[in-house]
Amino acid sequence: MFENLTQRLEDVFNGLRRRGKLSESDVDAAMREVRLALLEADVNYGVVKDFVGRVRERAVGQEVSKALNPGQQVVKIVHEELIQTLGPAERLNLSGPRPRTLMLVGLQGSGKTTAAGKLARLLRSQGERVMLVACDPYRPAAVRQLETLGERLNVPVVYEPGVKPPDLARRAVEQAQKGGYSVVILDTAGRSQLDQALMDELRAIQSKVNPAEVLLVVDSMIGQEAVNIAKGFREVVPLTGLFLTKIEGDARGGAAISIRSVTGVPIKFLGTGEALDAIEAYDPQRLAGRILGMGDIVTLVEKAQQTFDQAKAVKLEQKLRKAQFTFEDFLDQLQEVKKMGPLSQVMGMLPGMNKLPQNAQVDDKELVRIEAIIQSMTKQERVNPSLLNGSRRRRIAMGSGTSVQEVNKLIKQFEQMQKMMKSLGKGGGKFKMAQRMRTAF
Repeated sequence: MFENLTQRLEDVFNGLRRRGKLSESDVDAAMREVRLALLEADVNYGVVKDFVGRVRERAVGQEVSKALNPGQQVVKIVHEELIQTLGPAERLNLSGPRPRTLMLVGLQGSGKTTAAGKLARLLRSQGERVMLVACDPYRPAAVRQLETLGERLNVPVVYEPGVKPPDLARRAVEQAQKGGYSVVILDTAGRSQLDQALMDELRAIQSKVNPAEVLLVVDSMIGQEAVNIAKGFREVVPLTGLFLTKIEGDARGGAAISIRSVTGVPIKFLGTGEALDAIEAYDPQRLAGRILGMGDIVTLVEKAQQTFDQAKAVKLEQKLRKAQFTFEDFLDQLQEVKKMGPLSQVMGMLPGMNKLPQNAQVDDKELVRIEAIIQSMTKQERVNPSLLNGSRRRRIAMGSGTSVQEVNKLIKQFEQMQKMMKSLGKGGGKFKMAQRMRTAF
């Protein structure tokens, strides 16, 4: 996400870091480039003007002129002002009497139904008893889509054919109250454009159930139009938060940067993929770090903690120490990594990854090839790679749809890794292993 903007800003910052001192003209030249980068990223003009003005005012002041590294100080100022522009993090309001009702609104195609499933999964993992309500009887298969998500999550979905959405919402909340549910999520109908019928229905639902949260689901890839949509909905229903979807596909980032500042409505969630676990609570510091190419280690660690099996990790460490790491273990680790999401997203959370040349960046297709090669081996071959003679390698290449050269390359890399692990294990102790790994790389 934000690839284009991140690269443009990185080029500006590299120019600043190379200078021992920064004159006012240096700052002005840099701010012109920052302004152009933000406008090309489809950030609202007013937001850009205000942001660049604040950065320039601080950058030509004493906090930069007296700094030991003026270029780094300007980057720090940009980071701080970007966080301010993105707005503070606000959590869901789950206080008050149960059930708390969350009402999702938005245009057709914005991803409301998937967002409802993601929220249901997230809240259930936090100990809430969740009910989904299909308040979209108009879109073909909308109800069935929500029911399918409910089945996958083991969450009940309420729908009554012929009942108008406002009455259905009220009945569902009453049912949830009697059934001891703590959260009700309303998946309301969308339209291809803002129309009076949609808005009247949303007002009626809102007045019937008095939701604790009204979340506008917006496709972040539509850029500044997202701001206009948010303004239109805000005039009709009291929006309490934004759920930005398809953030992983937004190479520019304009909507994420503009929408909070222009509308005053806080961003509460980001949708980072199609999977039901591809949801993040909004955090401006983490988002600013990603935009500026600083990575997001905190989110990466959280994803790893949710994905990796602790018992398996301990067992793997013991195997590494004894130099018993096999292709079977390697395959297991590959599959664990895949659960964390697309590799490009995972790698993007590491600081400095944006500086790697394009041909040095790992892509998901390479992992698929490696996985196919290992899966084409027999269990005995995975455990004992010394069995892999020429004929076996040809069979593996045919079975995996790769070449013998690719199979040979993987086996060679694996043998080198095994040797390194063996040498690391001889040192004993985690501290010595960490020291040796630093020198090895």
